[in-house]
Amino acid sequence: MRLAVLASHEGMTLQAVTDACTSGVLPAEIAIVISNNSNSGAIRRAEAANLTTAHISGKTHIEQGEDHAILSALTGAGVDYVLLLGYMKKLGPKTLRHFQGRILNTHPSLLPKFGGHGFFGRRVHEAVLAAGDEDTGASIHLVDTEYDQGPLLAQIKVPVDPNDSVETLEARVKAAEQKLLVNTLAELAQPLEVSNY
Repeated sequence: MRLAVLASHEGMTLQAVTDACTSGVLPAEIAIVISNNSNSGAIRRAEAANLTTAHISGKTHIEQGEDHAILSALTGAGVDYVLLLGYMKKLGPKTLRHFQGRILNTHPSLLPKFGGHGFFGRRVHEAVLAAGDEDTGASIHLVDTEYDQGPLLAQIKVPVDPNDSVETLEARVKAAEQKLLVNTLAELAQPLEVSNY
């Protein structure tokens, strides 16, 4: 299974997927890492792992168009699934159409709670603590045209400790999210069983 990762920031979840591929826990390979931020930790981590990288943004591909450039990079790398791991932009219609049903996003809450435009990173955990929720968690869903609204593939619950800070809650949710993603990808990598009648 060939994966593409799109990420805008530090790439901690990218690192978890890279480690799972390298160790053989996940029978997959990361074919390309794309970032809209040339200084992102995701690009640095990818380069350290000798992965193919691309910096694609609205500023780098004005003539060609960002959507077209991303689609070209993904198809050129021959990817099976596209992972949005902290990618802070919406994908364009060409990419969404071509990879429909094969674009996954991770989100640090139990969607549909605390999802949608403006809910990302620590903002989600701040909202969970402010609401006084007893449980939070992580979700993996297919991507459509709206933020965090595609069909859910998997979720994992994480209890909220009464003494949690945003930082401690974020750390536990991030760890659970990474494990959930690796397990979900491992399931997708299993060959389909052929039924004989």
